[in-house]
Amino acid sequence: MSSNTSTETASVAAPGAFVSFVRFVVCGGGVGVLSSGAVVLLAGVMPWGVANAVITVVSTVLCTELHALFTFGTGKRAGWRRHWQSAGSAAAAYVVTSLAVLVLHLVQSSPGVLTEQIVYLGASGLAGVGRFLVLRLFVFAGDRGRTGLSEVSRPRRARPMTPVTVARVSPTQVSRSRLVLAAGV
Repeated sequence: MSSNTSTETASVAAPGAFVSFVRFVVCGGGVGVLSSGAVVLLAGVMPWGVANAVITVVSTVLCTELHALFTFGTGKRAGWRRHWQSAGSAAAAYVVTSLAVLVLHLVQSSPGVLTEQIVYLGASGLAGVGRFLVLRLFVFAGDRGRTGLSEVSRPRRARPMTPVTVARVSPTQVSRSRLVLAAGV
């Protein structure tokens, strides 16, 4: 490199909304699939609504910890405040899944387990999108503030940034480059 070339260090931004959503789907979806099977097992010994409530509480606690540590990258456990805030969105998800299965039972008096699972998982998926938005914009907003601004306008500081080397090259260096000369430019 000549004296006209300088080196700077830039930072790679923390994962954005898309990566967080993928992580949310993996964590929340994985726990959700396991939860749906657990609801079926518990519903054999107690009313379905009670089984759904028990599983919703357990899965919410587990998911809130996963989301704090992995999905939204806070770098620390969720804490009581975030658990209570997350519980509000879980309560809404519980209502959505319970209503979906109740409507199914009103429409079809004895649906099969597969049909019930399809309805339950469909309602869980819909409720999950709403939960993601609430958790990302309010519960785990962190350094982005309560406005829900993206990382582009206000970078997150949850994880250390990875340095990237950027070289500045002058136009005269490019015009004398072997690659440029070989290309006939």
